[in-house]
Amino acid sequence: MRAVIYTRVSTSANQSVEMQLRDLRQLAQQRGLDTVAEYCDEGFSGSSDSRPQLDRMLADAQKGKFSAILIWRLDRLGRSLQHLVRLFENFRVWNVALISYGDGLDFSTSMGKLFYQLSGAFAEFERDCIRERVKAGLRYARAKGVKLGQKRVTLDLDAIQALRSEGHSIAAIAKRTGYSTGSIHRSIKQSAA
Repeated sequence: MRAVIYTRVSTSANQSVEMQLRDLRQLAQQRGLDTVAEYCDEGFSGSSDSRPQLDRMLADAQKGKFSAILIWRLDRLGRSLQHLVRLFENFRVWNVALISYGDGLDFSTSMGKLFYQLSGAFAEFERDCIRERVKAGLRYARAKGVKLGQKRVTLDLDAIQALRSEGHSIAAIAKRTGYSTGSIHRSIKQSAA
């Protein structure tokens, strides 16, 4: 099985990924995994949105370059429980097993596959809850008389027609008038009807 190693340490000066790498290399060797790459984020907080090596690893996982990821612990991988659940769902879709050394989790086993399924169900439940809250908020706003959506712009149709008759393009008219090209297209279509 082609596997990769992912490690991360935060911004503390006295931390190094070497301890994690040693344990994960040994685990890969014990399991007979072919380690094809190591992705190491050093000096990045777990709460950081931008972790270059994690982003690179996820892009490679999506391309199918490997089938297992070895991590030292789950907290080295995800920013939050929600982030982890999204990652689990992506790994499941990409057919990538996750093996966590410190947590004793192995998503390549039957129990691990069950956990992937459960995390997917929780992710779907979370999406449904968010969707319902948004719908309820919109219903409440409408009931209070709030107008939803973008405010319609009143266009100077005479100016648009005059510029159009002079041979100006829609983009040129938009630039001169400050209207969007979509609004101009719509007004021309409506005036022609």
